Parts: sequence; C-alpha cells; structure tokens
Amino acid sequence: MNSKGKKNYWLVTVATWLILFVAWQLATSFRMVPEILLPSPEKVVSTFVKLSEYGYNGIPLWQHFLITMARLLSAVILAIITAIPLGLISGRVKIVYSIFDSIIQFIRPIPPLAYYTILILWVGIGETSKVVLLYLAAFAPIYLACISGVHRVKDDYIKSAESLGANSKQVFFHVIFPSALPDIFTGIRTAVGMAYTTVVAAEMVAATYGIGWMIINASKYLKSDVMFVGIIILGITGVVLDQILKYIERKIVFWSGR
Repeated sequence: MNSKGKKNYWLVTVATWLILFVAWQLATSFRMVPEILLPSPEKVVSTFVKLSEYGYNGIPLWQHFLITMARLLSAVILAIITAIPLGLISGRVKIVYSIFDSIIQFIRPIPPLAYYTILILWVGIGETSKVVLLYLAAFAPIYLACISGVHRVKDDYIKSAESLGANSKQVFFHVIFPSALPDIFTGIRTAVGMAYTTVVAAEMVAATYGIGWMIINASKYLKSDVMFVGIIILGITGVVLDQILKYIERKIVFWSGR
C-alpha cells in the first residue's frame, strides 16, 4: 500500500473516532441516556484528573495501572518463554504433540472464571493465582500459533537445508524457527489480547488494587465515570501494546510478506 493510501485510511480511522465522540457528547448533552449509565466526556475527564491527583481507595492511579501491567506482562512473558519452545517442538515431534495438545485443547475453551476458584484453592489468593490465570489465558494462542507456523514451513526448505549438510539442530534454528516467526508474533499479539480480556476477572477476587479491580469495585457503587476511566485506560494501553508488538515484529521479521 502506498503512502497516500495509508494516509486516507488513517483519516477514515480518525473520522470514525470523531463521530463516536460526537455521538457520545450529543447523547449525554441531550440526556438521551441517564448519566449513571453513560457519563459525559467532561465527567470522565474530570474523574480522570481527580483519580490522578487523589487516587482510588487511597492508592494512586498510576500504582493501580502499574500493578495491572506487572500482572499482565509477567504472565505473558512466562507464556512466551514456555509456549514457544513447547509449540515448536510439538509441531516437529509427534509424541510431544500427542502428550500436550489434547490437554491444552481441553483447557483452551474453558472460561477463566470457571477454574479461577480452583486456582485460588491450589495456590492461594495472592498474586500467584492472578498471574497463573493470565498465564493460562495467554499460553494457548502462542502454543497453537507455533504449531501452525511449523506446519507452514515448506518441505522444500527443509530438504534443501539437509541436502547442504545441515543437521537437525541447524534446520530447526535456521529454517523452521525463522519461518515460523510471523505466526509466533501473531500468537503473541493474540495472547496479549486474551490475557487483557482476563485481567478484570483476575482482579475480581481477593484484590484491593489494579485497574481491573478498580472497575469492578466502582461497579458495585454505580460509579460509571470511574468505570469508564478504567475501561479507557485499558483500551488505550491495549492499543499501545499491540502497536509495540507490531513494531518489534517489523524489525525482527523484516522479510515477512516480501
């Protein structure tokens, strides 16, 4: 896509968000929706300023944010460290695939809240249960993406490398792994999204801080403005994280799509 085309699409994106903002402003200005259900943009901004100055429940807003990000990023990093090797090996070694794939496929569709109570019983109500919940949400997308990436590698590439004298280790690190990298990054981006959608559930039980907890706590007292602040913070942060991952992918997997 040329630069002119990208610019046009960017303008469409900006216009879309402007329309949504104007619709939000009009809906609240003309009282189309009760303020307790949909606070005005001005109310949300003023609440954000107050939370930035005084915090929520005695804890600064930035601290709520950093705690949530620490839980999220630690879980995603653990998932990357464990899911990528297991996924790549499972894609190549049938016996490993036979052992782990059915277990992961069994866990993958289960809603996180369904087994969160069990995690609390096993590892306690502290940070460990929250990180493990996010880890389980992030693990499967990366694992499945790795298997898909390995299966996409053309046999001609592997045979060509072997014909040139490459051993199994060299084939794995110089042919299979680079070829699977685009799928791996797609899996990581999906995993971040999955963990993000689970972060509120992870902070629902036995937590007293975090953006997800702040949203849940505010909902109990019908503080919709606080809920909107938390949701917007999570949304913007999610977009930023995804853009960072896309930038890293472009730098590392520079040959993708060429």
